[in-house]
Amino acid sequence: MTTTTAPDTATPQTHAFEADVAKLLHMMVHSVYSDKNVFLRELISNAADACEKLRYEGIADPTLLGDDPRPQITVTLDPDAQRLTIEDNGIGMTAAEMTDALGTIARSGTKSFMDKLAGAQGAEDTQLIGQFGVGFYSAFMVAKSVDVVSRRAGSDEASLWSSDGLGSYTIAPVDLAEAPARGTRVVLHLLDDAKDYADRFTVERTIKAQSGHVPVPIALREKPDAEPVEIADGAALWTKPKSAISEADYTDFYRSVSGQFDDPALTLHYRAEGRHEYSVLAFVPSSKPFDLFDPDRAGRIKLYVNRVFITDEAELLPRYLRFVRGLVDSSDVPLNMSREMIQQSPVLGAIKKGVTARVLSELEKRATADKDAYLKIWETFGPVLKEGLYEDFERRAALLDLSRFHTTTSDGGWRSLEEYSAGLKENQTAIYYVTGTDLDRIATAPQLEGFRARGVEVLLLSDPIDNFWVTAGVDYQGKPFRSVTQGSADLALIPLLEGNTPPATEASGEVSDFLAFVKTTLADDVSDVRASDRLTESAVCLVATESGMDRQLERMLASAGQAPPKAKPVLEVNPQHDLIVKLAELGEGDALRADAAHLLFDEAQIADGEQPVDPRAFAARLARVLTRALG
Repeated sequence: MTTTTAPDTATPQTHAFEADVAKLLHMMVHSVYSDKNVFLRELISNAADACEKLRYEGIADPTLLGDDPRPQITVTLDPDAQRLTIEDNGIGMTAAEMTDALGTIARSGTKSFMDKLAGAQGAEDTQLIGQFGVGFYSAFMVAKSVDVVSRRAGSDEASLWSSDGLGSYTIAPVDLAEAPARGTRVVLHLLDDAKDYADRFTVERTIKAQSGHVPVPIALREKPDAEPVEIADGAALWTKPKSAISEADYTDFYRSVSGQFDDPALTLHYRAEGRHEYSVLAFVPSSKPFDLFDPDRAGRIKLYVNRVFITDEAELLPRYLRFVRGLVDSSDVPLNMSREMIQQSPVLGAIKKGVTARVLSELEKRATADKDAYLKIWETFGPVLKEGLYEDFERRAALLDLSRFHTTTSDGGWRSLEEYSAGLKENQTAIYYVTGTDLDRIATAPQLEGFRARGVEVLLLSDPIDNFWVTAGVDYQGKPFRSVTQGSADLALIPLLEGNTPPATEASGEVSDFLAFVKTTLADDVSDVRASDRLTESAVCLVATESGMDRQLERMLASAGQAPPKAKPVLEVNPQHDLIVKLAELGEGDALRADAAHLLFDEAQIADGEQPVDPRAFAARLARVLTRALG
């Protein structure tokens, strides 16, 4: 390799951090965090990633490895100078790559992350660092300034990045004699209150606790002139037998691979053998990752081939399992394939199918063996799992078995569809549900009255995804899902509970005439006015037509700017309600009849969580009715 020395006259270039980075650095420098150890884990994780990238690129170009093929991370302490150095012999960076990697935050959701970080208290803040690709900047929690010297593998140039974290950074060429032969050296000039991070006991204990299972050996040098001592062997945890791995080992590895500080709620470690051979070490977190609802809904499972890191962008699980963290190490994927070709590989498709089935199977086992533990997983990731009900027809039955629901009879708890089916009433031919955005409000919806009078359990669906999967032709054990706010209720064949009065399915002559008048009066607002068998206490309610879109889905699409053509609802009237009977007695020429017709429609809208179409007209009609009532 030809080497050149940068001229001494080379002028450092000063750049301002992007606004998001500057704001983040201000938080890092001026905030007090409960656990500053997180910075060391993040820097070592970055170093390990760099080594793994070199191992991958070295397959296509072995010359990149030179005469130093063994990956290594070296941590050097300098207590006298109050300095901590983390160096790797990985892929390294060019000056342009340093600007991209250290001057910007690449991943989405940065503002959301920083808003959360600004309001974090106590132990919560330690779970935030590193989850949005900002791990490097955590160095400024303990350093008054940071120098990064890097040389890209195969390059004869090296660069120095420097910053005090106060708004700008400089990049300048550096003499090759002062740079690593390959890779990156991060030098932290420690703050006075962080000088313990130049102490061997503190650093060694922290590394072993947080990063002892990264797949790259880690050596510690107690002083700049001391011999390095290996403190982590870089053995891949997933290649070890399960009997040789403690729960603490799994937890440490999970935290390293996920960037979180919680404990895993579920650990999967197995080796698949047969047509395709691969190892899996995956975890279900116990708390939501911050990128869970990123628009791209990308997964975070890493793909290795014979312990060589390939990519963390391969779709190894369907998107509704994107909360799972971990890795797959395959023996069957050719190393010389591009990432794009790997993604299209039938081998990867088979692995994805196998891993997905295993994850769902393990979740089902947990649901059976430890109901409370599974409910915690469901409460955290249920809305994401339900995306699969809409997207994954092949596994819909398994996902329905995993699903849990609040219902009108669960008293705030969760019910499975198996439990729901066990309580089906005589002549009940469907699984009933109601959708909305507020659980308490939909639990008191007037459309539920007739079902409650018969003891028919209704699913209360308050997640946005619920509005979609219920429309996908889903059934459970032959029973279709049916909305209580759409079409006719068809409750007549289901017996009432003892003590409930059967509703009149046929209105009296006066009431029938009044309903016909209401239909004519509201012709611009409703498609029909009819007597209801679903109302027992309320006077009126609105429902969608049999062939129309459910009203909650219609509202949700409208709020997202995707409003479908406005459909007229059906106004259902309780013909036995005292108000309806009294209104039906009004004479045909009574002006109150028209006001009453509009007010009934407004009442139904308000009960449905909407505002009256014309608030001023509503107020005027209400005033006229109250004036007449008061004499």
